[in-house]
Amino acid sequence: MTAQTLNLLSDLLCHTKRAGADAADVLFLSGTSLNVGVRNGVVETLERSEAHGLELRVFVGKKNATVFTTTIDPSQFTDFVERAVAMAHILPDDQYAGLASQALTGVFDTNSLELEDPVEPTTKDLLERAHNGEQAALAVTGVTNSAGSNASWHKTQIAFATSAGFTGTYYRTCHANSVCVLAGTGQDMQRDYDYHQTVWLEDLTEASILGRNAGQQAVARLNPTRPRTGRYPVVFHPRVASSFLDHFAHAINGATIARGTSFLKNSLGKKIFAQGVHIIDDPRRMRGLYSCPFDGEALQTAPIHFVQDGILNTWVLDSRSARQLGLQSNARAARRLHGPPTPATTNLFFEAGKFSPQELMDDITEGIYVTEMMGSAVNLLTGDYSRGATGFMIRHGKIAEPITEFTLAGHLLEIFSSLRLAHDLSFCFGTDSPTLRVDALNIAGS
Repeated sequence: MTAQTLNLLSDLLCHTKRAGADAADVLFLSGTSLNVGVRNGVVETLERSEAHGLELRVFVGKKNATVFTTTIDPSQFTDFVERAVAMAHILPDDQYAGLASQALTGVFDTNSLELEDPVEPTTKDLLERAHNGEQAALAVTGVTNSAGSNASWHKTQIAFATSAGFTGTYYRTCHANSVCVLAGTGQDMQRDYDYHQTVWLEDLTEASILGRNAGQQAVARLNPTRPRTGRYPVVFHPRVASSFLDHFAHAINGATIARGTSFLKNSLGKKIFAQGVHIIDDPRRMRGLYSCPFDGEALQTAPIHFVQDGILNTWVLDSRSARQLGLQSNARAARRLHGPPTPATTNLFFEAGKFSPQELMDDITEGIYVTEMMGSAVNLLTGDYSRGATGFMIRHGKIAEPITEFTLAGHLLEIFSSLRLAHDLSFCFGTDSPTLRVDALNIAGS
């Protein structure tokens, strides 16, 4: 199938030249997924889907147009391409558009990143995992109901070609388990969850472990109070600490910087994080959830230290945003169907710190431990930060009573410059952080 797909894309690009395009690229995605879900022992979800699509982008002078189809029929390529070229002729010029100048050439049909697991689970396998997760959660004393347990598998083929002489393809697989349960009764019920996804099944956390974690976490949240309004040191669980990386990544996105709509637009080369903080994006990580041998513009990928010892080194750039800023793309073009390339990170993470999570709390007489956040009033133009949260009080260095219905508020530069990191980094979500501490945030509670 690999050679057949690449030949198909090469044939389509030949049609673009005959139709009058100066340059073109084409993306093909084909995916198969299987998802099951159970609730209180009853199967609620059993889905299998297969889908594919093809997106062609053509350039005529400074003009360009993108068209999409799910009909992969070579006999219709001529009409498909002619429509794309006709659209490009009537669109306005875009002086920053074009193929990436430093793109790869040749055929790339293998990769050494171990992104394809040959194991394809059966429906029976997935149902067993879903049932195991739910049963383990319901066995926890205090758990009263299930909000669902799911198991899934997905496989995608990504193929890309350009008129400049590149054709490449690779496969990606994903296995996932999730469990969500309720503890308590009536208005006193509390919910919590646990979740894991990996490229290879052998790396996936057992569903029963996730279920037990979800159950214990839900029970621990029973009978919450509201914290007193004030200013506290705040420690963030890894599953919510990674949200600060999301805010950071959006703020240094090349397209955002080119528009001048980021609070970090004048921060290149400046220290914005605390001493010793490193933020790395590694598209070459073995079995990484977002690893890729080439980006959405056929550029060779490589790790980047976006922040080194607290200093912001570069932006997240595709070729268009790089041209706007007078820079070179750093191979961070993400490509999805129904749209042109956009700058995006891959496997982004804080490098692990030197402290244990407990050491981050030891000197806190009274503080907040955040395990879940909801809503968002994060203004990336100004850096103002406000989010609802739940979690636990920290008293004399120990996690104490559960708390809920409070709001965290501050400024992202204040947060970045004061954060400290634990050493419990694990790669679970694609954007990953260890436990993280911020020395002072405003808390709106009771």
